[in-house]
Amino acid sequence: MSYVAPLKDMFFNIKNLADIEQIAQMPGFEDAGFDTAQAVLEEAAKFNEGVLSPLNWEGDKNPTSWRDGVVTATPGFKEAFEQFAQAGWQGLQHPTDFGGQGLPKTIGAAVGEMQNSANMSFALCPLLTDGAIEALLTAGSDELKATYLENLVSGKWTGTMNLTEPQAGSDLAAVRTRAEPQEDGAYKVFGTKIYITWGEHDMAENIVHLVLARVSGAPEGVKGISLFVVPKFMVNPDGSLGARNDVHCVSIEHKMGIKASPTAVLQFGDHGGAIGYLVGQENRGLEYMFIMMNAARFGVGVQGIAIAERAYQTAVTFAKERVQSRPVDGSLPASGPIIHHPDVKRMLMTMRAYVEGCRAMATVAAAAYDASHYHVDADVRKQNLTFYEFMVPLIKGYSTEMSLEVTSLGVQVHGGMGYIEETGCAQYYRDAKILTIYEGTTAIQANDLVGRKTARDGGQNAKALAAQIEATEALLIQSGSADALAVAKRLKAAREAFVDVVNFVAANTKTSPNAVFSGSVPYLMLAGNLMAGWQLARSLLLAQAEVAKGVDVSFMKAKIITARFYADHLLTKAPGMRDAIVEGAESVTALPLDAF
Repeated sequence: MSYVAPLKDMFFNIKNLADIEQIAQMPGFEDAGFDTAQAVLEEAAKFNEGVLSPLNWEGDKNPTSWRDGVVTATPGFKEAFEQFAQAGWQGLQHPTDFGGQGLPKTIGAAVGEMQNSANMSFALCPLLTDGAIEALLTAGSDELKATYLENLVSGKWTGTMNLTEPQAGSDLAAVRTRAEPQEDGAYKVFGTKIYITWGEHDMAENIVHLVLARVSGAPEGVKGISLFVVPKFMVNPDGSLGARNDVHCVSIEHKMGIKASPTAVLQFGDHGGAIGYLVGQENRGLEYMFIMMNAARFGVGVQGIAIAERAYQTAVTFAKERVQSRPVDGSLPASGPIIHHPDVKRMLMTMRAYVEGCRAMATVAAAAYDASHYHVDADVRKQNLTFYEFMVPLIKGYSTEMSLEVTSLGVQVHGGMGYIEETGCAQYYRDAKILTIYEGTTAIQANDLVGRKTARDGGQNAKALAAQIEATEALLIQSGSADALAVAKRLKAAREAFVDVVNFVAANTKTSPNAVFSGSVPYLMLAGNLMAGWQLARSLLLAQAEVAKGVDVSFMKAKIITARFYADHLLTKAPGMRDAIVEGAESVTALPLDAF
């Protein structure tokens, strides 16, 4: 159940696929080249392997608890969080102006993966704080920034995101929490918010809630929602903490997984009104909240990669130790470790290929995010932002759905022992399930992919990505190796399937929405599969070049084999998915409702 950070694969991606040295040419990142990335990731590995990972199972056995409004974290979490904050991990990607280290997302994403592999329940707290910081940086007034950002960036305080209400899950138009303007410019907030991750705890001295609410007289629907900062404790003019605000945790949920992460029900305004401060302008709250949501959606995709990596490592260790049955090829004279069995190898290779493909995809997207914000050329910034925004629903949707398959395979590799809690496999499986649900379900990610990312521009951006993939196919063919040619064949078939679906979506979203949206999640899965496969195809070419130079040959050969496996066993799903989407819509909606 121990965790070892996959540093070699992370370094390969950051150096070769993301081209960290190019990122280091951008203003503000001059000191963030590969040497810095290597030093930061090695230090992160020590902390996450040594401090957070040992607490993971403890958090599952002894969840965070609630009593009389007080939430107490799992034993050891508070001390670990203090170390986390003191080491500066919360501020890794945030501006130096507020005490952060100002490092690129390309580095931060890898560190985030380690945190979530080591202890997903713990890592959720800084993930939500990151989102609050992003929202305040983007839309907060100078006064709000001065009051809250330095303490959030340092990890002294933590942040939350308050969207969901009992009657308003994913439909934020139904938000009823209200905000009443006060003479001093503040607001009083009244309402109930549910599913608030780390909404109450004892690990930090203050919690900064970002809350969606309606100002009196605001328009109905999503156009009438505003965003407010509502601190747990009021902040005095000198920065010290004042009175307790009127926001209280009335309960925490009992959950299937991530048990050490308190999921709170928060009541605002039961005793006269919770004091809140408007972020940006009234009625633009949803716009600002989506800044948090986009940051969190990428982060949740990384969580999927992280929990899958942990499950893979645990399964490999077990498969090398568990002795059961003689290999079918007679390669051993008697029973041996189950890793000799072909089907066990198939499961482990599936786990490995999924993880490496999604990690590569997320790393490249993180690099695009960095370029979209910091590149000196405005056109380059725009191109990278378009790419990053297209990738976010894929990283969130595909990587989290992938994590369910991988953690399930982890249980299967263990056989009966996988069903026993002590191996840790069951926890990974249970923890992974939430990833396809929170921060927007897989269907919501698919709706975004269809509506905003494909239909809106007639599929032009998607087709531009397909053209880039086609260029990679040409390089694979030019390489001429058997592995490269095999990958090129599968990549071509998957790309053509993708383009067919893009054309179908662009042509039919307005006229036949049910036909398109009945295949929206399969479209997302096809697109994610292709993009991850594309990055592994690029990895194969890069690894072949390193083998030719004699650089880390065993690692590079393993990278080539993994890319080939992904193409043979996972990319091959794409043409069938294309058929289901383009030709199978009618059967999705044909059954009368009373026949269900």
